[in-house]
Amino acid sequence: MKIYTGTGDRGKTSLFSGERVSKSSLRIEAYGDLDELNSVMGAVAAALEPKHNDLKKEIQFVQGMLLDAGAWMATTPHAATTRFLKPFTEAPAKWLEDAIDRMNASLPELKQFILPGGHLSASLAHMARTVCRRTERRTISLVESDNDGAGETMVHILVFLNRLSDYLFVLARYCNHLSGQGDFLWEA
Repeated sequence: MKIYTGTGDRGKTSLFSGERVSKSSLRIEAYGDLDELNSVMGAVAAALEPKHNDLKKEIQFVQGMLLDAGAWMATTPHAATTRFLKPFTEAPAKWLEDAIDRMNASLPELKQFILPGGHLSASLAHMARTVCRRTERRTISLVESDNDGAGETMVHILVFLNRLSDYLFVLARYCNHLSGQGDFLWEA
């Protein structure tokens, strides 16, 4: 299969639902940010030491959820192709909450702001968190601009993204914890 097709050479691309849109459309911007987030999360997993393979697999599981969300974002509301998509419910956000609680149980209570940094995996998790927040903002703009409003699936994706940024914050702290580093506290 050829990687290059040339069909996007004039600034247009095709959605999963078939429409041709500008590469600068809100929909493309939103799922482009989601793709960037997924890439940064891959870097987080790659930066983990081999002995943390379970955490690597957990991050890859989250990356799969991001691909599911991206498929929905690459499809216009009410398109016939939505029948081919995996349902996106409240379950991914709930799964993230459980993962946050599990990691948080082994971390010291946070009583002040921390500076992003520490182990490479933690630093990358902080980067992923900021990309996640941008993705969330861009997705809100997309939802607000859609004439159909926020369908139930997009509401679930927004909740998921909001919870994912919390997960990434705790993941960064957890990565530092696993590497034997404490948080870098901000001295105001």
